[in-house]
Amino acid sequence: MELQKIPNGHHYTDLSPEKIILEDGSDSVESAEREEFLPHKADGKKVQQFTDFEGKTTFGMSVFNLSNAIMGSGILGLAYGMSNTGIILFVILLTFIAILSGYSIHLLLKSAGVVGIRAYEQLGFRAFGSPGKVVAACIIAMHNIGAMSSYLFIVKYELPLVIQAFLGLTRNTGEWYLNGNYLIMVVSVSVILPLALMRQLGYLGYTSGFSLSCMVFFLISVIYKKFVIPCPFEDVTAASAMAHSDITAGIENTTGGPLGAMLDLMNASVGHHGGHLVDASNDTCEPKLVTINPQTAYTIPILAFAFVCHPEVLPIYTELRKPTKKRMQTIANISIGAMYIMYLLTAVFGYLTFYSRVESELLHTYSRVDPLDTLILCVRLAVLVAVTLTVPVVLFPIRRAVVQLLFPDKPFHWARHCGIAVCLLFIVNLLVIFVPNIRDIFGLIGATSAPSLIFILPGIFYIRIVPEEQEPMKSRNKIQAAAFAALGFVFMVMSLSFIIADWITGESRSGGGH
Repeated sequence: MELQKIPNGHHYTDLSPEKIILEDGSDSVESAEREEFLPHKADGKKVQQFTDFEGKTTFGMSVFNLSNAIMGSGILGLAYGMSNTGIILFVILLTFIAILSGYSIHLLLKSAGVVGIRAYEQLGFRAFGSPGKVVAACIIAMHNIGAMSSYLFIVKYELPLVIQAFLGLTRNTGEWYLNGNYLIMVVSVSVILPLALMRQLGYLGYTSGFSLSCMVFFLISVIYKKFVIPCPFEDVTAASAMAHSDITAGIENTTGGPLGAMLDLMNASVGHHGGHLVDASNDTCEPKLVTINPQTAYTIPILAFAFVCHPEVLPIYTELRKPTKKRMQTIANISIGAMYIMYLLTAVFGYLTFYSRVESELLHTYSRVDPLDTLILCVRLAVLVAVTLTVPVVLFPIRRAVVQLLFPDKPFHWARHCGIAVCLLFIVNLLVIFVPNIRDIFGLIGATSAPSLIFILPGIFYIRIVPEEQEPMKSRNKIQAAAFAALGFVFMVMSLSFIIADWITGESRSGGGH
């Protein structure tokens, strides 16, 4: 938290998030309940009702940061999802989820505007007191730690292969620069930590823009390859692909669990039903408009978590220059819209390249065509750069949650700011290096935290925080918010059911280690 600045130019040092500094310099919790956050004019004079932080981040940089928070390695599995739903059903589901994600952010911003608070944890406090604050902070921390772990898993398993391919080596010769454990420590210290030490999230707008550029390069390559690779393609690396199938299992999603876990379950189900991915006789090279199969149900929670960015929404809102609810909602709509287009194009062209033979990790399917394809190697490197640059963006909300829980009334201090970042990176590195099966645990946690952050908490916060005199409990808006929260419970039950069922029926596969 920053020093609060009141109109007379002095600084107010009581940094309690529950206190709002008014024009006359007084602080009033009750006023915050009655007044909206959005600045307005009274007697021709602008009143800043919420002064916890003077935002300086531009509109464009905020779009980059939020888009980067949405975008992740989940894009690599969308073509596989389309192969199990068909084009029409996939488009309907993706569109529906994108609209719901925008509505979820609307609920968060409306709740923040009513009470003048732009911190997820403090919304929990206003809605349910201290227990609500603790629950919100813990959900954000566990969810984003899972996301950080998933990104570093990608670096651990993919970066050695990329380096090996660029060096022209046919096998891992054991040098330190081909050891994934050493590489994630090098990347963490040399790239992630310096960015994580930035004082404000807005400074990461430049790296977020570069990260998105890497994913645009990935999309362009996918579109290009559609017109180059024949169908059916000749699988020249079937044996190699089988030998490295354990690496595919190491790829997780930006949500830190549920998406990667769902893709693993889909793979397992395919394996139990004959493994059509390596059987060219099943490949018709004809697109399916609607497909219903045993894997279709797994695609629904995958898409439901495709636009998760909610832990980052309020921190980005806090640092936004000229903050208004409308301005922040526009940023969210642009970010979701841009990612929707990128998701859709990647899924369509990836699917139309390989049809039923597409794998759960799209880039591995290209490697079956030509494992030494220079373009695909460059794309792999670009994806690694993109996910690496996303880790600092994901770390900021965790640090903010820790500060809200342990140091809510303390002014900003560099030692605490840097210490929390170092500790978080150290813990995540230990998990990725020494507990390879921790991804299964985070799959379970992610299946709980993702629907909570996207659906459940925004809905119940809105119901509890918006005053009944403003919107009665039986008003349309609150009924919609309640239905939205209930939908989150449905997605949670679905995801947990799939994961637990897989643990029960496929223990030998899951216990193999990665």
